[in-house]
Amino acid sequence: MTQRTRIHLIRHGEVERPYCYNGHFDVRLTARGEEMYHQLKPRLEPDRISALYTSDLQRTVRGGEILGPYLGVEPVTVPALRELSCGVWEGLSVAQIQEQRPDEWAARLADLENFCAPGGESLGELAGRVLPALKEIVERHRGEEVLVVAHGGVNRIVLLDAIKAPLGSFFSIDQQYCAMNIIDYWSDGNTVVQLVNG
Repeated sequence: MTQRTRIHLIRHGEVERPYCYNGHFDVRLTARGEEMYHQLKPRLEPDRISALYTSDLQRTVRGGEILGPYLGVEPVTVPALRELSCGVWEGLSVAQIQEQRPDEWAARLADLENFCAPGGESLGELAGRVLPALKEIVERHRGEEVLVVAHGGVNRIVLLDAIKAPLGSFFSIDQQYCAMNIIDYWSDGNTVVQLVNG
């Protein structure tokens, strides 16, 4: 008999440095960002969700602190679920990168999948740490429902993998603040995406 493991995958709430490549910068949530987590509560069923995972960056950890007590579960931090490391780009806006580092920006547009900002990660490297971490969560909770609070880049990697799409389609999926995604992982190897950016 096949078992379904359902992952409720959400992005963190609004942060103090929007429209910047925050990456591993440990930016704080805004007051609105905290409220966004509270607004998610009616969409989550405490009697169905058995575990909660976040990255180790405070914009997701805070989500675990807000949602964990509501769900009756203890949040677990997983460093591998951190956002893409953007190296020297971290803290810069798109406009600043285009102005200060135009050659790097052009290189990224030419090869989104393999480009790596100096000191940062490529999308392939991001996938290489995120997907094994998620697989471990799914295997640990076979037949259960789990909440994962992560980042826009991390969520896109997970969703692209779920639909077997290439990493070059990274920006074909939108992830708003506190967006909810639902993915069913079946024990026979099939994966079904039920909701994206909801």
